Formats: sequence, C-alpha cells, structure tokens
Amino acid sequence: MLKKTVLAAAAATAMLSSATVLAAGDEAAGEKKAQTCMGCHGVDGYFNVYPSYRVPKLWGQHADFIVASLKAYRDDQRVHETMKSQAADLSDQDMADIAAFFANPANKP
Repeated sequence: MLKKTVLAAAAATAMLSSATVLAAGDEAAGEKKAQTCMGCHGVDGYFNVYPSYRVPKLWGQHADFIVASLKAYRDDQRVHETMKSQAADLSDQDMADIAAFFANPANKP
C-alpha cells in the first residue's frame, strides 16, 4: 500500500511540474505570436471607433491577467468579437508566451 501511495504522489508531482512548465511563458516565442496583437495593442493612443473605446495597453500588464483575459474571450466569458476570434485558436502555451512578452515593459518597441 505504501508503495502505491509513493507512486501516486510521484505521479502527481510530475504532473504538477509539467503544468508549471507549460504555464511559464517564453518571451521570444511570445514576440512572434503577438504580431497580430500589435495591430491594436501596440499603437499608442489607438482607439476603436465602433464601439468607441480605448484599446487597453498591455505593456507591463501582469502575465496572469493577460492569460485570464485571453481565456475568458476564448471561452465566451468576456464579450468582444474581435478578441474572441483572436483568442479562439490560441493554446494555453500560446497565451502564456504572449503574456510573458507583454508583461515585460522592456519589450515595448
């Protein structure tokens, strides 16, 4: 019984470790993946006329917030058709990479 418990604990630890690795974003990969985002979020002072609102600035934003927002758009928990279509095909790793890129204010062009 103890052997099964130890094996189960080891398996759980391995799964959690791999989830942590997956959750970590790669800034270099994120820079490539964020090119589409830059059309709106990379333009200082840009705002959308319809509906009229200022486009949120992502530079220096917390990575967890960016990931949560992208997932919410993808999963229909936040409503914005353009963002839904942008997030629809992103994997969790894509989101983490994009978030890592934007979270570092030094990456701002």
